[in-house]
Amino acid sequence: MSIIFRYLIRQVMISMVAVSGILLLVFMSGRFLKYLSSAAEGQIAADVLFSIMAYRFPGFLELILPLGLFIGILLAYGRMYMESEMTVLFACGLSDRQLLVKTLLGSLPVMLIVGAMSLVVSPWGMKQVERIFNEQRQATEFEMLAPGRFQSFSSGGRVTYTESLSDDKRELQGVFIAEYGRGGEGVTIFTATAGSQIIDQDTGSRFLILENGGRFDGSPGELDYNITGFEAYGLKIESGEKGTRQLEEGISTPDLMKSDDPEDRALLHWRFSLPLIVPIVTLLAVRLSRVNPRQGRFFHLLPAMLVYITYLGLLIVARDALADGKVPEWIGMLWVHALFLLLGLWLQFGPAWLHKRRALKEARADV
Repeated sequence: MSIIFRYLIRQVMISMVAVSGILLLVFMSGRFLKYLSSAAEGQIAADVLFSIMAYRFPGFLELILPLGLFIGILLAYGRMYMESEMTVLFACGLSDRQLLVKTLLGSLPVMLIVGAMSLVVSPWGMKQVERIFNEQRQATEFEMLAPGRFQSFSSGGRVTYTESLSDDKRELQGVFIAEYGRGGEGVTIFTATAGSQIIDQDTGSRFLILENGGRFDGSPGELDYNITGFEAYGLKIESGEKGTRQLEEGISTPDLMKSDDPEDRALLHWRFSLPLIVPIVTLLAVRLSRVNPRQGRFFHLLPAMLVYITYLGLLIVARDALADGKVPEWIGMLWVHALFLLLGLWLQFGPAWLHKRRALKEARADV
């Protein structure tokens, strides 16, 4: 039986890792493109993108692992039913109950990983993302510059371009700056062959010193521009406002336990719900993976995925209801877990119970 156990768990884990890897790639790529767009707009620096994605990785993992395990069981056991491996295992003495127990034991590490991510690691990661976002808001616009790209700053009031930029972002080459007046009236354009940042030691203020360029003042569509050439021109660089952005997902679990806010309590129930999903979807998947060879290997995937989507959707509805105070906290999201636990138990043991009851009735009728 230990050999059978290792074989079953290996098949499930191989499928789970493959499915989870694909899902992680899809979800993280979408999120990365969103952050990349923010970096292109100058809202965050490009060099923090991978740090943000690394800190957000546990948050993706806690959601994807239960789904990966669910699909992994469906694919692994479905293949074994198609190729009659399950028939051989049942002929060797493996029962439905033993198959379920062994699969549940194999899913226990996944449950522990999801629990650790949900309760500890993911909130810590989101706290680091919150810190990075707040630091980015305080950064000066020239620390956000990317060479070879027009970037809008100061809520669209300034457009800046530089052909090249030093690694420390202090030296610029081929500078173009367009500043719009209040209300969009008038524009001031600076061009310079080079520029450098300096810091006033007395006040701590930052200045951009443009070299060998010109200043053009006027209104678009008109010809009365004032043109001034210069060898050196100083512009004061304003720092961003102090960042105060707070991410709800960054609140630690102990702090959520102390909070009386309904939304915080709903988030706390959500975090405890994620590891509970694992054994329940395992129970569902073991029964839903049974497939008739005549139906095809993927025939059972559609109804199984509908069950999982309904499960997750009801959890989201329960979280919103709990946050709005429509559901007592002592009930929380347990009613959703109880509903699908009963469904899994019925799918697993219901048909055998009905068959046994029908056989008893027929036996009594014959007597």
